[in-house]
Amino acid sequence: MSIEVPVGRFAPSPTGPLHFGSLVAALGSRLDACACGGRWLLRMEDVDEPRCPPGASDEMLRALTACGFEWDGPVLFQSTRKARYREVLETLKAAGRAYPCACTRRELADSALAPDGAHVYPGTCRPGLPAGKSARAWRLRVDAGTVCFDDVIQGRCCQNLEREAGDFVLLRADGHFAYQLAVVVDDADQGVTHVVRGADLLDSTPRQIFLQGCLGLRVPAYAHLPVVVNADGEKLSKQTRAPAIDYRDPVPAMTDALAFLGQSPPKDLRRATTADFWRWARANWDMSRVPRARGLAA
Repeated sequence: MSIEVPVGRFAPSPTGPLHFGSLVAALGSRLDACACGGRWLLRMEDVDEPRCPPGASDEMLRALTACGFEWDGPVLFQSTRKARYREVLETLKAAGRAYPCACTRRELADSALAPDGAHVYPGTCRPGLPAGKSARAWRLRVDAGTVCFDDVIQGRCCQNLEREAGDFVLLRADGHFAYQLAVVVDDADQGVTHVVRGADLLDSTPRQIFLQGCLGLRVPAYAHLPVVVNADGEKLSKQTRAPAIDYRDPVPAMTDALAFLGQSPPKDLRRATTADFWRWARANWDMSRVPRARGLAA
């Protein structure tokens, strides 16, 4: 009887250099995989190619390497997976789950807002394209009812997709595949069993679980870490001018990331070598100490 090896992953969008918020997510994911005795994969979520400048992936890989991160197998790039996403979309079309949508952003501007700030789709094109309109995007037809899951950190989470999201986009009007489709297909194809990521993606999880069900895929275990926010309560990102990690001397920032995750590292760890940092972090990691919050200031 074979024993399944847990598989975790870190899947950043390479829109800019590695910053403190991304470092927190990478560290939590990597240490959870170590604690489970599992494999840890690295995936570049560059499916939204217009947002990913040339060289950003290489810069992020250099930063992760300098920080001492080690991953199993080759790095997967979503930008190389378009044929696979197209195959899955065609499967959903054939099953009557995906349908064409002609709506523009302007036409949806008055729709209610979902928990993540997106507009709830009102179902305009669900019965069929309006006369004289042509398809701009493809959406997934959701069911009535509530999707629930038990997050390792955030606890019980439930969402009524019909009311709080609506039929969501699989293929965008600009021809790029949507994140929700790409992440579900990639996690399944890579055998991911544990998803540890930022709580900014918590509201996307019910959509992903619903899509997993439509495709007959297993649902991974989810753990959503608190997101690092700035003084204005905004998530650290390229858009909020988050500074890059100094990977010439990364251990101080890595120690701060451990403290952010509730692990109480000793002060002298900031002066340790990268190898000694990882030795302490792996030996002392405790997921139960991670704060149950969706956002925290560093």
